[in-house]
Amino acid sequence: MIMRRLLLPITVTLLLAACGDSEKQLRDRATELCQYIPDHELQEASRDYMTADFYAVLDTMFNQLPEHEAMDHEWLYYFVTGNGGAMADYEVVGVEQTDKSHAVATIHVRQVWEDGSFDTATDIEEHQLYMEKVDGRWLMSDFDGHKADCIRHIAISRDEQAKRDAISNYLVNEIGSQYRKGEVCIPTLMMVYEDSLQVWGDFWVFWYNVAGDTLKCVSGGNHSGRITLSQECGRYAVTAFEQTADGAGNEASARRIFGEHYDIYQNMHANEAVRDAVRKEQLQEYAKRYNLNVHYYQDQGWPAVALEE
Repeated sequence: MIMRRLLLPITVTLLLAACGDSEKQLRDRATELCQYIPDHELQEASRDYMTADFYAVLDTMFNQLPEHEAMDHEWLYYFVTGNGGAMADYEVVGVEQTDKSHAVATIHVRQVWEDGSFDTATDIEEHQLYMEKVDGRWLMSDFDGHKADCIRHIAISRDEQAKRDAISNYLVNEIGSQYRKGEVCIPTLMMVYEDSLQVWGDFWVFWYNVAGDTLKCVSGGNHSGRITLSQECGRYAVTAFEQTADGAGNEASARRIFGEHYDIYQNMHANEAVRDAVRKEQLQEYAKRYNLNVHYYQDQGWPAVALEE
């Protein structure tokens, strides 16, 4: 490090020295910022300790994308500790100021149980905490490169949501029109398989009336099959829907349409618990997305089911 500085022009060296912070200042600030690394949740207070763009990306990940994605992508929600009830103990072991407004801190993380003892079965992990100086204050600008990971995942999630919106709109407008109408039509989408612009799924259409805090189902039914989409400028539209046949020909048509994915489809379609769980989850997402103040749904002749337990 000393030899590298000697190679710089004297004026540049003096400029960096004048603009730089001491190693102790950077270490102390990195130690403070460690307390706001996302772990199971994004603390609202962390807004004041992160750059605006990094906080915006994390806010989208934690608060705007569907919550169930955490089950498939745990790193989104558990940046450090993961599951298991342990807490992260941070130690800043090094820090490098790369220019007058950027620095990288190397941190070691050990897992600590609730009683304060260390988890001896878990190795110490090394992570990188990136800092940027904004208006005279060092802020967290990234963590282990997760900012780029999050941006990619947001793009994928939004593309997937655009597909789901196109399918939902088709089911509401084209299929839902065949049923007795209520106040809102909310489909349940269970994707079996996707291949480019084709989606095989177990789809349900439900019309509801809103009675206080309850969605009361007035009509609905199942429409399984293969949906074909078109895409233009990032927007999707349904161009065809091949449905399974009703009655005696149902199984044969389902086997033909779903092909090698028939068993997956059948496991979804025949499992009432799975259908109810997906329905509840998607009703929750719909209520959140459209600010619908409901806490239950109810089918005719059945008790109301709580959306959140």
